[in-house]
Amino acid sequence: MSIWAAAFSALWCVLGAAGLRSALVFKTLRSLPAPEPPVWPRLTVVVAACDEEATIGPALTTLVGQDYPDLEIVVVDDRSKDATGAIVDEIAAREPRVRAIHVRELPDGWLGKVHAMHRATESASGSWILYTDADVHFAPGTLRHAVAHAVHAGLDHLAVAPDIEPIDLAHDAVGAAFASSFLFGTRAVDVSRPGSSAFVGVGAFNLVRRAALAATPGWEWLRLEVLDDVGLGYMIKRWGGRSAFAVGLSDVRIAWYESLPAMARGLEKNMFGAFCRYRVSRLLALLLFAALLFPAPAVALFVGPRPWVPLLGALAIALFSAGAIVVAVRTRRSVIPFLLGGWGAFVLGVFVLRSAWRVLRDGGVTWRGTFYPLGALRAGQRVKL
Repeated sequence: MSIWAAAFSALWCVLGAAGLRSALVFKTLRSLPAPEPPVWPRLTVVVAACDEEATIGPALTTLVGQDYPDLEIVVVDDRSKDATGAIVDEIAAREPRVRAIHVRELPDGWLGKVHAMHRATESASGSWILYTDADVHFAPGTLRHAVAHAVHAGLDHLAVAPDIEPIDLAHDAVGAAFASSFLFGTRAVDVSRPGSSAFVGVGAFNLVRRAALAATPGWEWLRLEVLDDVGLGYMIKRWGGRSAFAVGLSDVRIAWYESLPAMARGLEKNMFGAFCRYRVSRLLALLLFAALLFPAPAVALFVGPRPWVPLLGALAIALFSAGAIVVAVRTRRSVIPFLLGGWGAFVLGVFVLRSAWRVLRDGGVTWRGTFYPLGALRAGQRVKL
């Protein structure tokens, strides 16, 4: 037992050190240099919306309120069955910068959201395109700052992680664990380092230079990729583009699910594919690895006879705690949800199991009223973390 506890505690130390480094070096959007360009490039903001009547109005209000000099907002109503389309049309009627596209049918071989973004891209007039979601709120000046930095830094792609509004301790702990797994899986803080193969994308804020996107196969290459946001970053990086990553803090905000059951349902289409590539063998390997990894530091604290084994366990816990404290301080949040990241990771594991069970039981994913067969999703998967 001491060998197992020591080995996996050592692995915890490596992961904890990597997490602490990420916590110390990530950049916030407002910290990025953003001198005003001589000419502001035209910016198209693309919002894909399906049954978003509860969120689309307030989100679009924050976009319409932006002071970006040359802006168009393209909202795609993707086969909504609620009042989303009517809300978008009403806003477009009184705001000349907003244009609505209504998708009535989904072509075979496409995920709905990916197809919606493809349609919007075809009609976009901007030399820069920002892809965002129908529940994202933007602080004043956010678009100006992001585009100014991207132009100044010579970027092709800027991904910004949103500030998730706190709800309750359980919800926030799972959100912290999800954010940690996302940063670790994508190596987001290294995406702009020369020679790095890391890539990242964020559904709330993916800003892309139109010319760089045109140099890739485009959205059709990602037509069945459930991680479409990360897929966009991967595609830009793979075809030679320059990417960067920042954290939005109060500049880019979302309310990320109202409860844990809602979170489980919302992540259902992603988790099995993202963590296991839709393979049972990978699911079993992930479960075994987690069972060996997570208890190791606590066990190491109490096993002997070698005194260095408890020290490894203590160091692993200390590194994890230090990373949690640094992230909490830098994001101006309570540290408790971050310290409960282990519990949050356990809940995410339950979400992965739930996602796998639903996908395997149904032979595919049903999302927003459309069924996507498992074989097609496996064949169309581009992002393999």
